This record gives sequence, structure tokens and C-alpha cells, in this order.
Amino acid sequence: MASSIAEELARAKAEIETVSFEKRERLKNIEFFLLDNSIRESTVGQLRSHTLETKLEIYKHVLKAGAKHIIVATFAHMTRVDDDFCQWIVDNNVDRSGFFSFTEVFDRIVDGAYDTETVPISMLKNQQYGVYNTIFEVNLANNEVEWDVKFTIKDLCQLVSKWIHWVHDNIERAKGADKPKNFLNFRDLPQAMMEHPERVLELLIFLTRMPEKYHLFGIMYEDTFGEYLPEEMAACTTVIRRIMNANDWSSGKLLIHIHQKWDLQTASQLACLSAGADGVWASMCEEGGAMGHASSCVTMMNLVRMGNEKVVKDYNCKYLRTAATEITRLTTGKDPHPKQPIYGSRAADLVFGFLGLGVFDVANYFGEEAPNRITTFATVEMLKDRLETLFGENKDFNEKICARMKELMLEDLRSGRKEEYMSEAGIALLFNRSGGKRTERMNKVIVSAENAAPHHEAIITDIRKLWDEYDYHEKSLKKGDDCLQFDSFYHGFMAPYVGCYQCGDTKAFQAIDMDSDNKVHWQEFMVYIKWALRQYPDLTTADQALEIVFEKGLIPAMRDEYSRSEIED
Repeated sequence: MASSIAEELARAKAEIETVSFEKRERLKNIEFFLLDNSIRESTVGQLRSHTLETKLEIYKHVLKAGAKHIIVATFAHMTRVDDDFCQWIVDNNVDRSGFFSFTEVFDRIVDGAYDTETVPISMLKNQQYGVYNTIFEVNLANNEVEWDVKFTIKDLCQLVSKWIHWVHDNIERAKGADKPKNFLNFRDLPQAMMEHPERVLELLIFLTRMPEKYHLFGIMYEDTFGEYLPEEMAACTTVIRRIMNANDWSSGKLLIHIHQKWDLQTASQLACLSAGADGVWASMCEEGGAMGHASSCVTMMNLVRMGNEKVVKDYNCKYLRTAATEITRLTTGKDPHPKQPIYGSRAADLVFGFLGLGVFDVANYFGEEAPNRITTFATVEMLKDRLETLFGENKDFNEKICARMKELMLEDLRSGRKEEYMSEAGIALLFNRSGGKRTERMNKVIVSAENAAPHHEAIITDIRKLWDEYDYHEKSLKKGDDCLQFDSFYHGFMAPYVGCYQCGDTKAFQAIDMDSDNKVHWQEFMVYIKWALRQYPDLTTADQALEIVFEKGLIPAMRDEYSRSEIED
């Protein structure tokens, strides 16, 4: 029998309310724990090698964001920059109570079994630098080990216990530190839960029942390859938390780490938090091993938008966007991807006016003004606002010209001309083509704007060398005045594109001669050069740039100027 609308409505409300109560309420009220991994995780994904100075800069941003628990090292037999950083900690007598370091529970596999006698090098280096909060790492689906033949899960339990005792007894702690805050990280948890759940459960239960003196501070786990669904990771979380609670270990921290592969990372991380995890071990930016990972910045801001007041109180959430941006730059040498949620340059843009805000205003939270993104969806009011934001108020920034700007964007698309109108240069030239007159302030803003790519400075330098050659050959008083007479400008730059600069159809030099002094100023020319480089960032030579300057920028603008002068006449 078919159900009625009323019955389906009741079911729908119940299902939605269940999710809201079980998931959103959990995220809203969770006492979030951050084990920051920015110093280490970003090293794995580095495009530029980390130096000690790089790590110190990252450390500064992490502290400013309010992180109190920080992973500082993963050691190996070779000396790494991690060693230098930890030596800096020692030399400067920095409080180590909030510092953590990874260690394997073995350094080698011998004849199908973990080496249980050799103290892992990471533990010895932790001892050397006095980093006593230790993260023991285990793999329970490692096929190099001959499980249940030459090595059993009980053997692993005893090995982990042995090293926990070793750390407790051999690494000097800070005054007042009763015991180290040790974690065990299930490095391959979802795979092990699918293939060998008995190993996971036996080791976990063993850890929950250790004597209080040697009790771990918590459990860490991860989806190393980003392969598993959020629901699968949440199910793993539920199992671990249930066992911890059932064995009187509800105080133990449970921290999750998800790698990127199929774009599920943040959803998986939030699913785990709503299923019982206490926090994350992650970098503030997404840079990391393979394709990256779920960053703490984006995860924490999801909690903020859910109304979690505890995370706002415990951390400097207002600084998260800056921290993630700066750590990305330190790691890659580049800005975050413009569309990176929360800390990308376009994360706070408005596309549909006020409708683009959503429930949570990202720009307002970080104290930034959300720029109106100028696309064919932009309203006349958004165009006017963008012009005034960039260049100040002007009587020509009116409804008539802005409406024409919107029309021209659509005409460009229909004619196959794909342009960018968001940058200072892009919207200024659109304004100019739409009947507006570029102002001196427009030119100054465009010329002073940063280049879109590092190699663009070399292109500008090459163009400037040619400019100076023609400037030098002008008559005495006109040398070196940062201007070219029209004749010099034509022969130096324009001749390949315009047959005759004195002919009737090319008299519209107002498009480049802004101050009407019958000369071309370098800054006037730079407006078009900057626009070309911003619009076509893959340009590699001065010749390529000049071709775009004239064919896509200056000549169309001259035609518009000529048409406008004809109408006025």
C-alpha cells in the first residue's frame, strides 16, 4: 500500500532530525583536540626543501593559531632538518611538554618477524633531544610479516608495551610531568579492520588495560591512501570509541588523519568526529604526502560554522586562514589554489551578490570584505561596487556604463573572446571598452599591482629595454623622460600591428594617451602590459606579450575610442 504524503513527511522530518541531533549537535559541542602536524606533514609534500628557518616560521604561525600540542619530528638514521629543529629546541630551552615525535616500534623485519631487540633510532633521538611525548606507529596488515607463523599479535602487544616502558623510564621529562603523553597510531587502520579486525581489537583492548602508570594518552589512526568512504571511516571510529569506553578509557584521546585522493578527506574527517573522535592530527594547510590531506584549518572552520564555541575559545580561529596561507607559501613557494576552501583567495568571493553568502559568511568571520566576483552572473550593482572598491568613487561608475559592461562581457563570450574581468587591469579595460574613460588612479593601481607569475618581471624588463633604446634616440630634451613620441612608439612597438599610425582609422590614441599630451608615457603602456600578463599568465617572451597587448588590448580599445569620438562629433 502506497504511503501518504503525511506519512512520508513524518519520516523525512525524523530522518533529518536524527542526523541533526546525532551529527551536528556532536560537532557543535565537541571539545576539539588539535595535534598540529604542520611542521612535519607539510615536509612530506614540499616542493621546496624545508630549512631550519622554514620550520621556525611554520612554528610561529602554528603557535599564533593557538596550537598547544605540536608534532615536531620524525627521525631517521640520517640527520634531517628535524634534528636541527629539535637541537634549536634544546639550545633555546623551549618547553617540550607540548611536543611530540613519531617512532616506529621496530627498525627492521628479520626473517618474517619484527626486530624486538634493537631500540628504534627514533626513540634514541627522542631521548637525545628530550622529546618525551612519543607516537608509536604500527601496521597490522603488513604482508612482509609472517603473521601467526613467526610473529603474532601477542608478540606485537608485548613489543609495544616494552617500548612504552622504555620511553617512560629513559627519556627525561619536564618538571611536573607525571608521565609522557604517548599515542599509538594505527597507520593502516581501515585496511586492517577490513582484513584482520581481530588484530586491531586485540591490540586495542591490550592498550586499554595497561597499568595506569603506562597508560597511553590516546589513539591515532588514519586513512593513508584516502581510499575509504566517510561512512567506513566513521564505522571504524565507532568501534574504537566503543571499546575504549567499555574498558574505562573514555578519557583517552582519539585522533583522525585523512589523506586526499578522491576528494572525500574533509567529509571523512567530520564523519569521524561526529562518530566519536576527539580531534585531528593534521597540518593547518592541506599540503602533505601524495595529494595532500584534510587540513585542520578547514575542519576547525566547519566546527565554527556549526556554532562550536569551545573551539573558538581554545584556539585563535580568526588566524587560521592566515596561518594556512602562510604555511602553504613556505611549503610550496606559491599561494594556495584560489578555490581552496577557507584560505584560497577566492574562498570569500561573492558571485551572486548577497545570495552568495550562504549561512556562514567566511569573509566577515576573518574580517575581510568579500569581493564581488565579476562574471556574466554579476549584477550592475556588483560591477559598480567592484569599480569603486578598486578605484574609488567616480561619476562614470554609473548604471549606464556598468550595464554596458555586462552586455560587453556577454558579447565577448558569444564572439569567442574569453577574458578576465576581476583584476584591476581586467575590469579597467572592460570599463574603458564600455564607454568609460580610464582615470589616472586606475593607471596607478594597475601598474603597481603584483605580477601574476614570477617570470613576468623578466618580460617587462625586456620590453623596457626596447623602450629605453627608442627613448635614447629621441632629441636631447626628450631623452630619458619616461615618454616616447608617437613616432618612436609606432616604430618601436606598433608597426607590426598597425599599417600607418597617421591614417584616419588609427587616430584614436586617447586609448593610450590618457593625459592628452601627444606622447605615450611608460606607465600608460604598462597598463596594457600588466593586463596582458594577468590575462595570459603563460606568456613566456616579450614578443608574445606585445602581440597580446596590441591585438587583444590596445587596438580594440583604439577602435572603441574612435567609435566614441565619431558619435561625439
